[in-house]
Amino acid sequence: MSLSPAAISTPARRPALIAGLSAPKGFGDATLRDKHPDAIELLGGIPDPGVLPADELAAATARVLARPGVPALQYSRTEGISPLREWIADREGVPEDRVVVTNGGFHGLALAIQAVVERGDLVAVDNPIFPLFLRGLELSSGRILPITVGRNGLDVDELADKLRGGARPVALYTVPDFHNPTQGTLPADARRELVRLAEHYGFIILADNPYRELRFSGQPESVEAFNTSDHVIHINTFTKTLGPGLRLGWAVVPEHLRSDIVALRSRQDSHSSTFVQAVVGELLTSEPGLFDATLDRARVLYRARAGALVSALEREAPGAFDAVLPEGGLFLWPRLRDDAIDAVRLAADASAEGIEYQRGSFFPSGPGTDAHRHLRLAFGHVGETQLDEAAARLARALRKQTA
Repeated sequence: MSLSPAAISTPARRPALIAGLSAPKGFGDATLRDKHPDAIELLGGIPDPGVLPADELAAATARVLARPGVPALQYSRTEGISPLREWIADREGVPEDRVVVTNGGFHGLALAIQAVVERGDLVAVDNPIFPLFLRGLELSSGRILPITVGRNGLDVDELADKLRGGARPVALYTVPDFHNPTQGTLPADARRELVRLAEHYGFIILADNPYRELRFSGQPESVEAFNTSDHVIHINTFTKTLGPGLRLGWAVVPEHLRSDIVALRSRQDSHSSTFVQAVVGELLTSEPGLFDATLDRARVLYRARAGALVSALEREAPGAFDAVLPEGGLFLWPRLRDDAIDAVRLAADASAEGIEYQRGSFFPSGPGTDAHRHLRLAFGHVGETQLDEAAARLARALRKQTA
């Protein structure tokens, strides 16, 4: 049987799922395409290459490739391989069989959404929210219930009020440590109360925790409440600590969801790269203190950069911003104090001056937030000299509206 030329040239119908997808908000804007020639970009949560263990990864790669038969170049288990899963389980304080290795953090979120959310289900979410999660939820046509996030993370009291009022989400999404974008962290008692609400009302918490290891001041909040409940999928990644290009993360899943998530994964890409898993596993287990030493270097660097950026903003634009020094993460979330300043125009003027950042309005938000009056400034991969210059350029952009 042959196909006619007409049949060959006829474009295929786009599936409804693909046709219904929205364009990622904020990408493709003219302000992002037509950049200043020496633009300073404070856009993404990018780790500094100087604190990534490149030499150690190269040595681990050589050892993995030197093994007889090179098992790292073969297929492996859907859940992931040992000793990587053993290392993750030990760090999380959970049995190894609850750890599923993923292709980065968003892959873990996508698996969680597909395992928990039916089409049209209600999902409680951070307000404002990391927009990539909504892009994942879009595949399930999920409806959202916004819950305010502030300096102490998700407003658990607001959630409780909505639950008592009859809201029945099947899941709740939150970034509990150094929330993106607000940088709030959920305290221990609020974590326990959130888990109690999930267990009482029967929803699953999707705890997205990529910045947890990047605390550079204050005391860390325990994740025990998340890892001991059967109503939490706790998601993390090596993206911010060992390198985004590895595309490697994990999820700690409840026992009752483990087989469903593994079955779902086996019908997609089967498993994460055996080779990358083997290299990272070799790196982490051959030198037991290496991961924490890597984190220590990163924390010192990010603390200095966060402080430098806060100081530079106050020096260059005194009184213009309410900027709180974060205790961790890769972002600053300053608020414009003068309501007369047009935040949209400021972003355009700043781009013309040669500084790019995410406007607060990039992060979808509902009632109860002032995200549109904020700027999200990423400092992880930007040196202090450039941060000083970025603050000076931002101040010049501000003066165009205040002169």
